[in-house]
Amino acid sequence: MNTASTSDLDRYIADFPEETRVLLEQMRATIREAAPEAEESINYAMPAYKIYNRPLVYFSGYKNHIGFYATPTGHKEFEEELSKYKQGKGSVQFPLDEPLPLELISKIVKFRVKENLQKTKTIKS
Repeated sequence: MNTASTSDLDRYIADFPEETRVLLEQMRATIREAAPEAEESINYAMPAYKIYNRPLVYFSGYKNHIGFYATPTGHKEFEEELSKYKQGKGSVQFPLDEPLPLELISKIVKFRVKENLQKTKTIKS
């Protein structure tokens, strides 16, 4: 993992109010646990993860929610579980006044890891 990127991510999270920081740290820890080999950085002005040289997931803090971006495929695969949250194309909003669905986030990240690995194998074949 790139140390400079890690400190950039630390600074990104540190700029939020405490209640938001706690959720951002939970999100970060959940992603790192589900994809320990993923590279962590800041991309598109938000925390970003990449594995097998492909984007994995992104997240960001906002005034009233945490945005989670698992590309359209991650959201489509878990459409039913995510249906209770406000969504956009390739994004979902987790309200700040509710606990994050960490188990679901972990499942989505693991799905994306497998998807990226499969794409890498397909290209090498």
